[in-house]
Amino acid sequence: MNTENIYKNLKRKGLLLTILLFAVSCQDYLEEQPSTLIDSDYIFTTEEGLKSGVVSLYKFERDRYDAGTEDYMGAVLMSSRSDLAFSRTGYTGLMGRYQRGVSPVDQGANFVSSLFWKHFYNMTNKATAIINAAEEIEGINEDVKNQVLAEAKFFRAHSYFYLYRMFNNIYVTTETVTVENAFDVVDDKSSEEEIFALINSDLDFAIEHLDWTDTFGRVTKGTAKHVRAKTAMWQGDWIEAKNQAVSLIEEGPHSLVPTTADVFAGDRNHSEALFVIQSQDDLLGGGNATMMNANYVTQYFQISGIEANIEQGGRGFSRVLPNLYLLNLLAEDPNDTRDDNTYFRLKWYYTSGDRIGEEVDNYAPITDLNNPSSNYTQYYQRMHPSCIKFAQEDDNPDSYLNRSNILVYRLAETYLIAAEAIMRSTGDPLPYINAVRTRAGADPVTTVNQQTILDERARELAFEGQRWFTLKRMGQDVINFQITNYAGDGEYFPNNLGDRDPRENWQPHYINWPIAQIDLDLLGPNYPQNDGY
Repeated sequence: MNTENIYKNLKRKGLLLTILLFAVSCQDYLEEQPSTLIDSDYIFTTEEGLKSGVVSLYKFERDRYDAGTEDYMGAVLMSSRSDLAFSRTGYTGLMGRYQRGVSPVDQGANFVSSLFWKHFYNMTNKATAIINAAEEIEGINEDVKNQVLAEAKFFRAHSYFYLYRMFNNIYVTTETVTVENAFDVVDDKSSEEEIFALINSDLDFAIEHLDWTDTFGRVTKGTAKHVRAKTAMWQGDWIEAKNQAVSLIEEGPHSLVPTTADVFAGDRNHSEALFVIQSQDDLLGGGNATMMNANYVTQYFQISGIEANIEQGGRGFSRVLPNLYLLNLLAEDPNDTRDDNTYFRLKWYYTSGDRIGEEVDNYAPITDLNNPSSNYTQYYQRMHPSCIKFAQEDDNPDSYLNRSNILVYRLAETYLIAAEAIMRSTGDPLPYINAVRTRAGADPVTTVNQQTILDERARELAFEGQRWFTLKRMGQDVINFQITNYAGDGEYFPNNLGDRDPRENWQPHYINWPIAQIDLDLLGPNYPQNDGY
């Protein structure tokens, strides 16, 4: 099926009622609206209206991180379900251990519906409305029009790509939601060919029309090339993935920052950043406070003689923590700088009392399974190594809630994409993977295979929301092996054994998230749920 026919097919597809219900209630249609109301149809007929509409997409992108649902689950859920973490407690813990979010009718699936399914469909709907309006408007500056289209198409592609990777059975459309068609029924999922035809087309347009540089926080040609390389990997198009990644690395203005300590320093406005979600009121996206960082940091400040401080990660909530598998990967090279006080905090130090500056030694982990420590529970809660990537220098150390910039995509991943794509096609992957290792002070590798890539992505990108998708992309056997062998901390954290052990709870069909029944009920009677549910 060619692209033109695919687009015609997309136009014929109905639109999900949930999108409309998410934005406006049925009661709104029964209420008389004042004639002076300025709606989206009016706004999108002007150049300034279209530009404002694009800015709103940045706000919607951040909404998932700001949503307070279950300790800000939307910001950390994908990291909780991986082979690199154990989810200690809270509802996110239930989700990360595959105790919730594993049935279309459980509460976890309802949370996922709101935070991901509805969220991204709402974004695709708004992006599509902007795209269709911009394509029809007359008298607008051509460069402005192409900029609007490029940013809106990026966000539509980004949203559909996220939905596909999570739910698999999704539908895509290029039709704007209107009052007339909002209640049309979607009868079937889109084919993989249809999904990627639209995603690829949108990203290719964005690559062509976006500049390499723009105001901090806006998507650029580099952002679009990075995501296009990722989508190519999902299609097994290794030459396209290689070309996009290498082009971004060699032709763009981006470069790896000198040290791992620089990656998450300051406001993340540096040469490695490809997409940063901002939190300040006067910038794109605005945003509210989030507990993203707190979820990843232990409650070390509950120990007498140590107060919460930004250098050690801020005020933590101890929900999702790095497991032994990840910590052992980081420890393989003693010179690797990613393991302490850059990406992770391994040790804690007294800040008051008689032992200022000394290492905290109150609790002990289990190191001998035959002779477990008596206070391992407190160790996991208060002294366990933590991810500190999302602590920001101007955060309030006395609050779980902070307004911080979120680094979503960065060039280090582009290097690892290039290495994998070259490994699977033609060329020498070593310069690309070793650029990342050399920056971290680790010795270069001399050979590259799939496990080499998987391990290096773990060291460099852990807790950045990419791991689950990497495991799924590499296939059923890979995700089955990694989760059943490494998820959680097993016997070293007995609190998560039995029915709380993610290794035991994992089922192969969890490779796709369930479509919540509340969403499935709004689709056609034959719309397919993912296999296994």
